[in-house]
Amino acid sequence: MKETAKLKRIAILGSTGSIGTQALEVIAAHPQLFEAEVLCAHSNATLLIAQAKQFKPNAVVVTDETKYTEVKEALGSLPIKVFAGAGALADVVAWDSVDIVITAIVGFAGLHSTIAAVKAGKRIALANKETLVVAGDIVTRLASETGATVIPVDSEHSAIFQCLAGEDYSQVEKIILTASGGPFLGKKPNFLVNVKASHALQHPNWTMGAKITIDSATLMNKGLEMIEAKWLFGLENEQIDVVIHPQSIIHSMVQFTDSSVKAQMGLPDMKLPIQYALAYPGRVHNDFKRLDFKEFSKLSFEQPDYKTFRNLALAKDAMYKGGNAPGVLNAANEVVVHAFLQNRVSFIEMSDVIETVGTRIAFIEQPTLEDHEQSDKEARIRAAELVKKSQLSH
Repeated sequence: MKETAKLKRIAILGSTGSIGTQALEVIAAHPQLFEAEVLCAHSNATLLIAQAKQFKPNAVVVTDETKYTEVKEALGSLPIKVFAGAGALADVVAWDSVDIVITAIVGFAGLHSTIAAVKAGKRIALANKETLVVAGDIVTRLASETGATVIPVDSEHSAIFQCLAGEDYSQVEKIILTASGGPFLGKKPNFLVNVKASHALQHPNWTMGAKITIDSATLMNKGLEMIEAKWLFGLENEQIDVVIHPQSIIHSMVQFTDSSVKAQMGLPDMKLPIQYALAYPGRVHNDFKRLDFKEFSKLSFEQPDYKTFRNLALAKDAMYKGGNAPGVLNAANEVVVHAFLQNRVSFIEMSDVIETVGTRIAFIEQPTLEDHEQSDKEARIRAAELVKKSQLSH
């Protein structure tokens, strides 16, 4: 008699965002394998309530405490626990009933809950790259101590992870992260001066949240991915490369010491790396559209334009500098992206602000978690001041 697979119980941190909603689609498609144990959102109470009614989790968390009453009352007739506040996230991820934690809260805000999941020794499907960008040294050390397993959900890091399956990591010569180039591939600064948020949000290949879509347009996303890859795969800075691949079919590659290169390919669909992270080490059949090579007569590659898309160069510099530099970069970037989405700073000025902030925050070579938090706070204040000055000068 065939043994029935044990249901994996999933906690989704950021269930109302792009990754969270797609993760729930994967869970809904495979009810015999996965179930939603905990759903967490910040302030989108309407969608959180709808998700809770559909998936019937053990608990929901709304970190915006002003939304607690609305969620509690809406779910009052259901046997669903309702919690509020950021502190509740750290509690629920440690529950014995949680098998896998999907960390899909965007930005620095996702750091503490991810660290709580690592401390609890959980299996983590990591979609919050900022956790490793800011505190990769701390997170990887904690994971080795607690036995937590970190499986990447970013399509590029999932590709690297898949290419390395069964391989000896010491035989890796370098990894090559692919980038679509975003909506402004090939454009020069005189074009980018007039770019608005509505233009930058039109990504040619991927459907993502607003923050990540803007980061893709500026290539900051690829810079953050370089830093994340360093910690995920235990690499030296020199072993990480980026290539522009507009078709987004090859999601990333690994080059080995014998000159062999392995690539992971597929159509752009975030549900695939999400499903892979949840089902690992197995693979699960699905009805996703298959890659038909007849539809792609050409796969092309080119070097990034570091001079025009300065965010990639700034991120690379921060990676080499180390310490609190990547966290400062990330904090400044979060502020300017938010401002750009509100048309309070231009596309070009985002890089100016990030670069200036990087020179104004004291460098700490071996920061503690408290140092990271303080640097993050200071960088945000500096960036906000520079954005305000920029507005006044217009």
